[in-house]
Amino acid sequence: MTYTPAGAFTTRPTLQGTFGMTASTHWLATASAQAVLERGGNAFDAAVAGAFVLHVVEPHLNGPGGDMTGVFTTAADSTPTVLMGQGPAPAGATREHYLAEGLELVPGAGALAAAVPGAVDAWLLLLRDHGSWELGEVLAYAIGYARNGHPVLARVGTTIATVAGLFAEHWPSSAALWMPDGRPPAAGEIITNEAYAGVLDGLIGAGSGAATREERIDAARREWRTGAVASAAVDFLSTPHRHSSGTDHAGVITRRDFAGFAAGYEPAVTYAFRGHTIAKTGPWGQGPALLQTLAILDGLPDDHLDPSTALGAHTILEAQKLAIADREAYYGDAAVPLEYLLSEEYAAQRRALIGERASTEFRPGSVPGHEPFLPPLRTEYTPPAAAGRPFAGAGEPTVSRTGETRGDTCHIDVVDRWGNMISATPSGGWLQSSPAIPGLGFCLGTRLQMTWLEDGAPSTLRPGRRPRTTLTPTLVLRDGDPVVALGSPGGDQQDQWQLLYLLRTIVGGYTPQEAIDAPSLHTTSIPGSFWPRIWEPGGAVVEDRLGDGVISELERRGHTVTRAGDWALGRLSCVTADPATGVLQAAANPRGAQGYAAGR
Repeated sequence: MTYTPAGAFTTRPTLQGTFGMTASTHWLATASAQAVLERGGNAFDAAVAGAFVLHVVEPHLNGPGGDMTGVFTTAADSTPTVLMGQGPAPAGATREHYLAEGLELVPGAGALAAAVPGAVDAWLLLLRDHGSWELGEVLAYAIGYARNGHPVLARVGTTIATVAGLFAEHWPSSAALWMPDGRPPAAGEIITNEAYAGVLDGLIGAGSGAATREERIDAARREWRTGAVASAAVDFLSTPHRHSSGTDHAGVITRRDFAGFAAGYEPAVTYAFRGHTIAKTGPWGQGPALLQTLAILDGLPDDHLDPSTALGAHTILEAQKLAIADREAYYGDAAVPLEYLLSEEYAAQRRALIGERASTEFRPGSVPGHEPFLPPLRTEYTPPAAAGRPFAGAGEPTVSRTGETRGDTCHIDVVDRWGNMISATPSGGWLQSSPAIPGLGFCLGTRLQMTWLEDGAPSTLRPGRRPRTTLTPTLVLRDGDPVVALGSPGGDQQDQWQLLYLLRTIVGGYTPQEAIDAPSLHTTSIPGSFWPRIWEPGGAVVEDRLGDGVISELERRGHTVTRAGDWALGRLSCVTADPATGVLQAAANPRGAQGYAAGR
């Protein structure tokens, strides 16, 4: 039988219109992107404008020194395409070097964790090829907020407070940038970032003498990769500084690393599920794990796919464990047997492993000709040098095993009246990643913490290879037409939360806002992608609104359940399009009172 959203409700309406829709994790980014649409820009102009605003207004969640991935279609071509903004490991980032530095894991904070920044070049590439506005017009919104100020989020101040001691003792450049008055900013206080405004001015100025719009944007890209930004970052981070290991190290990134990276486009990986095509990044990201989960679930009756019931929640959690175990065993920036992993035959083998009880094992599948990597399975980890001295800037600032939220990533979705659609997830380079670079107003990211120092893994640290990112936006097509752009912050939880949306809308018939508002859950019975890379065998985190009866049944089945509160999990946003009627929709996450959708 098909389950229905009985009793479903929304905290706000699913927006509807025919002109254009935007949704993101911050209302100022949404408003800026929508303003671009109102002034005649297309979805790509709007997404780029909103993304650079996110650098300014959510500096604890992303930054220009980080990375991004996107998936989009254009009005002229409905083939889903991945916008690849994930930089690789620098040439000097060898496992031998890190082991010689006394490290067992790539640190979760500090310049040794920095991949080559990829976000800015990716956004500029998208603007050049698919946008219509001049760079200066698009960046004006971010420059305005950086130079003239914006009311700071309470969570920005809270995040800075957690690392205030680190800043004061070890990262004085970060203290100067984020605590200019010797204290974290208060909620609503107007803060500025003149240094970053100057960086953006420099990008615009680099193309002032070029003849065409495309040449002006290319000049900005060259300036980013070879100019003042690269020089300042390399010079500053070559001095040893404190890492999450509790020890001091110099970065290994060089000017050549900056100059050698260029963002690009790749074909999306897709899977057909219940009349819909789900498009994700390749297996250098975690996106195909969502497709594997759908393949496992696709062979089950609809009542097994309802996240609001004990049977559905149990089944979904178990399927996710199996798919994510394969992520750890096989995914990376190398040859991955993805066709086999997504095959009906393999999905049936994995589906048969779902029993009545919660698994507490790490169970990757068997792929002919491939030896699965078995990562170290730690339930806790404290590096010797950091014993007794917690490092608040470590790892991703995301939802912990307890459900506590310390921050997240960012996301933005845009659809316009011409049929352009994009889902994009920027992250990394958050203010607690590494010391702020003087004169730039930002720091570099920490994506290399997703690589292993153990040899032989598909995601072992290798110079020139991309770390296996958790950034995983989603595009959904029906009969070849794009109908949904969807995404969420949340590290390892991003695809887990998006899965619930897909099941509730495609199988359950929920509206977009109903699906986003509905109770959420995820498994922690997986090796974490972020330092210190621990796992909780049988662990499940749920929102209390799932109900005492469902939660009790999950516990009876052997899940180690953590209640996260009523409104704690999931950061989703989406835009939709109905090709038959021309109606556009948007919805955004109410949790944290920060995400917003807009449109008409």
